Amino acid sequence: METDAAQPWPHPPVKVGLVGAGPWARAVHARVLAAGPETRLTSVWARRAEAARETAEPHGAAAVTRFEELLDGCEAVAFAVPPAVQAELAPLAAKAGKALLLEKPLGVDLASARRLADAVDEAGVVSQLVLTNRYHPATRKFLSRARELEITGARSCLLHGAFLGGEFATTWRLEHGALLDLGPHLLDLLDAAVGPIVRVRGTGDPRRWIELTCEHANGVVSQASLSGSVHVEQGNTRIELFGPQAPLVYDATELDHEETWSVLRREFATAVRTGVSGELDVHRGLHLQTLMAQASES
Repeated sequence: METDAAQPWPHPPVKVGLVGAGPWARAVHARVLAAGPETRLTSVWARRAEAARETAEPHGAAAVTRFEELLDGCEAVAFAVPPAVQAELAPLAAKAGKALLLEKPLGVDLASARRLADAVDEAGVVSQLVLTNRYHPATRKFLSRARELEITGARSCLLHGAFLGGEFATTWRLEHGALLDLGPHLLDLLDAAVGPIVRVRGTGDPRRWIELTCEHANGVVSQASLSGSVHVEQGNTRIELFGPQAPLVYDATELDHEETWSVLRREFATAVRTGVSGELDVHRGLHLQTLMAQASES
């Protein structure tokens, strides 16, 4: 569901409650949702009350002490928490009739991801995934061009050093590694650019370096290298598509992600107001989680 974020917003802002108060919640979710005009950040809940206050107050939102209180004051819930926490709480929000803005991965394993998707289906609520690159205009231009090509094979990588230290070297990332944290981004792009992925085989250690071989429904094979534990000056996301024509290359290293957030916000609010989820919904997340499960079991 692509919309034009430059056009005036014709509806009342969607009232969104935020679950989480970590670095990603502060840097992205709270700031973006509070910016409007499509959304209004109403409240923040986190298991540390002080962190919730520090996240909410700069944006004029309330810091609430109970998850149930957050649900009472919003139309939609955004999650910026570890995947195990999201998989626990998002089904409760869906049951309460709230639209969901979800992080990837949906959960730490396929079973929890499937339970979340089932809860969304049972409640009939809107869902959307924060797959950051997918909302950038340059990514959409690349995917549009890729769909016109005859592709023989592809190779890709997503590499950074966040696991080496700093605020994003969090417990769940260090435990599960690049497959769960970075895998959804790269698998999603390969699936969209080359064609649906039907099988993934993995080798290596996701906490250090993991290689994925992806088999696509159209017979194409692609490769993906993932690591969050290497020293690179900037995060490196690169895809190369090969065929009888000149290679098509996507390089996200220099992308300005500020161009992403207004698009994401507009498309989520549009989905809420129309009651229709876009392509990047909970089922997209479940598909990606299925592929990651295949990789980890191979």
